[in-house]
Amino acid sequence: MSRIHEALKKAEQERAAAQALYGESPGASQGRSPDIAGATGEPAAISAAPALAPQFTLDGLLARCASANWRPDQGTMLFFSGQDNVRGMEEFRTLRSRLYQLREKMPLKKLLVSSSLPREGKSFVAANLAQVLVKQHGRRVLLIDGDLRGPKLHKVLGAAEAPGLSEYLMGEQDEFAVIQRGPMENLFFLPAGKHVSSPAELVANGRLKFLMTRVEALFDWIIVDSPPAVTVSDASLLANFCDGVLLVVRSNSTPFDVARRARMEFPNNQLLGVVLNCVDGDASVYSQYYYSYYKNGSHAS
Repeated sequence: MSRIHEALKKAEQERAAAQALYGESPGASQGRSPDIAGATGEPAAISAAPALAPQFTLDGLLARCASANWRPDQGTMLFFSGQDNVRGMEEFRTLRSRLYQLREKMPLKKLLVSSSLPREGKSFVAANLAQVLVKQHGRRVLLIDGDLRGPKLHKVLGAAEAPGLSEYLMGEQDEFAVIQRGPMENLFFLPAGKHVSSPAELVANGRLKFLMTRVEALFDWIIVDSPPAVTVSDASLLANFCDGVLLVVRSNSTPFDVARRARMEFPNNQLLGVVLNCVDGDASVYSQYYYSYYKNGSHAS
């Protein structure tokens, strides 16, 4: 519990620093060019929207992005197996159906996946959700690793970690250079990139908003894996660029007060639902959880 307390204290300090620099939302930072220390420790002046940005089209992306031979983890990347009855698949199909039901009532394309604490399974959920969404014919999905502190998606996908989001946010690379496509048709991946010393400031510099505007027109869904919501401030910053948030909670592990604290990091109109991960017993209980949650149209308490 002492580590949780230390994480909460650190998160409060980072939020206070971010508010002092940028105000209450990332939008307040537009037009600014803060000094961001990258992996080399050298500051860089960053322009939020490049004046001569090339036209961003699907044909251009297909021609210029890296075509990679991913080696996904067969134990956790369920939809790369080539089978239709792997345990856990049906739960993701159910989640996909609920998201489409919500989409009929509200604009929903850019989805943030977060958790309260590390090791609750948010990257597992984000990656498999992207896979199940792209399994529908003609759907294009962009999976973004927004966890610049502890990226995991490149590991489970067996993909290159860099160049990625951090290089883009620092103005070192454009969209074509940081987006990959692998063996699964219509699934694109933007990894986290190299380690940076100040992720929260980088997320708030205005470049992410420009990126999301650019990619939104090309994809049916954009799934963003974020850092844990309680331990650092990045998740709430990333949520400002998304249409909704899914909060992953690990069954029989996440303390109730910590999960409630994570929920409070996002406004009610952003939080779409809670994904209960690592549920023991019959998977039908897992499916029923989703059904009752979205059917009632209420938020978890």
